[in-house]
Amino acid sequence: MDRKLKIMLIIISLSLMLILSALMDLSWAPRPLSLGEVWDVLIGNGTWANDLIVSKNATRVFFGVFVGAALGVTGGVVQAVFRNPLASPYLLGLSSGASFGAAVAIVISIPMIPIAFAQPFLAFVFCLGTMALVYTLSRTVGGVRTETLILAGVAVSSLFSALVSFLTYIAPSEQMQSIVFWSMGSLGIVEWENITFAVPVIVVGIILMIMHSKSLNAMMLGDAHAMDLGIDVKKVRLFLIIISSLVVAAAVAFVGAVGFIGLVVPHIFRLLLGPDNRLILPLSAFGGAAFILMCDYIAHIASGTYSVLPIGIVTAMIGAPFFIYLLSRKRSDVGW
Repeated sequence: MDRKLKIMLIIISLSLMLILSALMDLSWAPRPLSLGEVWDVLIGNGTWANDLIVSKNATRVFFGVFVGAALGVTGGVVQAVFRNPLASPYLLGLSSGASFGAAVAIVISIPMIPIAFAQPFLAFVFCLGTMALVYTLSRTVGGVRTETLILAGVAVSSLFSALVSFLTYIAPSEQMQSIVFWSMGSLGIVEWENITFAVPVIVVGIILMIMHSKSLNAMMLGDAHAMDLGIDVKKVRLFLIIISSLVVAAAVAFVGAVGFIGLVVPHIFRLLLGPDNRLILPLSAFGGAAFILMCDYIAHIASGTYSVLPIGIVTAMIGAPFFIYLLSRKRSDVGW
């Protein structure tokens, strides 16, 4: 198939998936609305009851688009920066580190500083610190090895998960409920005030990462080749690590640790289109948004009598088998 035609078909398919996933997620209620009823609401012809349902779901769906896009793009950037198809914000511990920072803000109130500010700030600090720690642990004289990178990420992620569990144990019941929901991820706890803070950070971060697509293409061929092309590899790598950490922190600070989106979505597009980040990163934004809305709808439908199933459970049930498939396919490359 012609490459341009293939790209066009993928873009059309992604657009349809994103629109359909958004409409389905907006339709959720104890008695789900039909897609036609949702569309009537969007064009201003809905009933009072249907307007109420859609408006209630709109906050979750709107922010879910940006969270999915953020995790998809940062996953693609992390994979390119470390030249590792198995890297992702979740597996490298970024999500767990950010969630721990948010949990600290919930449990330990800082005088004179509102939680709406302290929460994303601590999430960013711990997210950036986690990336620095994982990168330091996995770096050797010969560069960053795949196996040590993954193992360091899993180890650090487990440490932060244990610390979050400890905070959950010592927290009062109301705070404990918030932390538990955080550890499993949920789009239902987002308020419009959170969106006005996080969305600008996510949008600017995504734009900056996409602008470095050409540099990432060169860096994937090796640091020496990238430097021959005039790229300051250390400066670009550090900049992208900071920006990706900031974007992940802004995304998960209000929804918790949502895993595997940054692993699954970019890798699918690399398998379909090759390693060109000028295509992979923008498509990962759309793919991540569609994927998280689809998982959120599944979480609501599958919850049954259990209120709302945390979205992190659904993304893990879909992403973990895909990760196992990647490990079995790439084990000769990573030396396991």
